[in-house]
Amino acid sequence: MKYTQLGRTGLKVSRLVLGTMNFGPQTDEADSHAIMDAALDAGVNFFDTANVYGWGENKGRTEEILGSWLAQGGGRRDRTVLATKVYGNMGTDGAAWPNHDKLSAVNIRRAVEASLKRLRTDHIDLYQFHHVDRATPWEEIWQAVDVLVQQGKILYAGSSNHAGWHLARANETAARRGSLGLVSEQCLYNLAERRAEMEVIPAAQGYGLGVIPWSPLHGGLLGGAIRKAGEGGGARTASGRAADALANASSREQIQAYEDLLDKHGLEPGEAALAWLLTRPGVTGPIVGPRTAEQLASAVRAVDLELSDEVLSGLDAIFPGPGPSPEAFAW
Repeated sequence: MKYTQLGRTGLKVSRLVLGTMNFGPQTDEADSHAIMDAALDAGVNFFDTANVYGWGENKGRTEEILGSWLAQGGGRRDRTVLATKVYGNMGTDGAAWPNHDKLSAVNIRRAVEASLKRLRTDHIDLYQFHHVDRATPWEEIWQAVDVLVQQGKILYAGSSNHAGWHLARANETAARRGSLGLVSEQCLYNLAERRAEMEVIPAAQGYGLGVIPWSPLHGGLLGGAIRKAGEGGGARTASGRAADALANASSREQIQAYEDLLDKHGLEPGEAALAWLLTRPGVTGPIVGPRTAEQLASAVRAVDLELSDEVLSGLDAIFPGPGPSPEAFAW
């Protein structure tokens, strides 16, 4: 495994991030534990979750599965950089209480305590804001974070799904307070979705945030969706964004060109898509959410995959990025 610093911090994290959203809803506890053990054995030390994962009536279940894994000991907690998120309402009865979601100081305090209990640990390494809270000022958010850092309950703060100007406002406010501010941003970023290159990634680079792409295969679209569909294995992968794209003739033609290019060079689509992200400026590591040990092994192989200039140029031709801003939208 290869490692890098998380943004401008001294924290070293693996170039792959283990996403745990499937743990509980799609992968049972025993299999989830086996995947986490395999990830740690492969050198993956960065695990990402969120308080709402588990979804519906089972919100918090994913954190509980991580907690039962950490509780087994064997150095698991010491070797793991643990990241979770706060924002969504944790109620399961359909009646959302006014202060049980978003980023008020009240909810941040409540949510941290609940996550620590489910995770069976005394601290969270990276505490991330899952979405923008337009009603809560950053001064309040940072006051709450500073208290938690002083208490040793969290070490770093990060964001997810924030615009470039949100990152700027957050860190300018933190700087005025003498706080560290955001050290990472999770955003939707992959070959098929490159809008983050316009402002989010430049802002993250400018302020020293590590970029953590989620959905690196765009819902399975970049994992060989057309080939798998032809082999009768596309029912599961072609859903959501992938299904919408394949239903569109021009998008399907684009994905076919992508798969043909990689076939020509003997590359697996999913591994190539991850390897491409690892070449992108500012990227710490993509989040992978394996449901099986083989999916994890495939993701790990991508870390050592070197894409030739010919392949990189071909990928850019098939999936052209927006180019730098403001030129991308001004001229």
